[in-house]
Amino acid sequence: MTRETKRKVSTAIRYTLLILVGFIMVYPLIWMVGATFKTNSEIFTSAWFLPKNPVFDGYSNAFKSYGGKISLITSLINTYKIVLPKVIFTVVSATIAAYGFGRFDFKGKKIFFAMLMSTLFLPQVVLNAPQYIMFNKWKWVNTYLPLIVPSLFAADTYFVFMLIQFLRGVPKELEEAAKIDGCNTLKTLWYVIVPMLKPSLVSCALFQFMWTNNDFQGPLIYIADMQKYTNSVYLRMSMDGDVGFQWNRILAMSLISIVPSLIVFFCAQDSFIDGIAAGGVKG
Repeated sequence: MTRETKRKVSTAIRYTLLILVGFIMVYPLIWMVGATFKTNSEIFTSAWFLPKNPVFDGYSNAFKSYGGKISLITSLINTYKIVLPKVIFTVVSATIAAYGFGRFDFKGKKIFFAMLMSTLFLPQVVLNAPQYIMFNKWKWVNTYLPLIVPSLFAADTYFVFMLIQFLRGVPKELEEAAKIDGCNTLKTLWYVIVPMLKPSLVSCALFQFMWTNNDFQGPLIYIADMQKYTNSVYLRMSMDGDVGFQWNRILAMSLISIVPSLIVFFCAQDSFIDGIAAGGVKG
């Protein structure tokens, strides 16, 4: 066997294994798409994704309102009332905080940075009770403010830490050149740092988008009115274990709910991959 033949065989085997592993990983999603056209009995008796006798009531029922107060579309709108401002506020506040810690020396910097990093080790469940008491005194309960406002103050420490690591790969000479050209601190941040951090900012935005979109505990704690429920709470509320429910309807609603996330991810995947790759390179 020649070297060229060995290379072709090796390539064929490698791509075959990759396709097989990829299919295994994606199959649950493929099965979910097929299951939206199955009846309850077929869902629990067949692992194959193609339905034997397709039904379409899952999608027709998916858009029906729940008790006349909330529907799938309403829950999605409520979700993005939180997601969009939270993503914007997180990117802005985390960038400013990371720039301050990464580029400036000030009194108590090490202490403040240590306190900031220590919050990474605090599980959210520890903070739920004091935060609820505080927001309740401020009359913010049953509004979206407890879920949005903390992002204005870089409350998600992980993103600050991640941007600081990315910032270490940006040469300081660029900022010195901008200063010589007459740029102040804010202009340097906007015209020099932000463009250099674009891939990492996209990564932060995507992570926050997905995490907030999938958040169940936060809305469950602070939102009381049914018409204000987010999509994650609405999906769980639709699974009524007492009287039974149609699985094709639940799966159809779940599939419709993840479509916006898939669209956003595929539109920004190039920058997202660049941002993740850049995280492994430090200056």
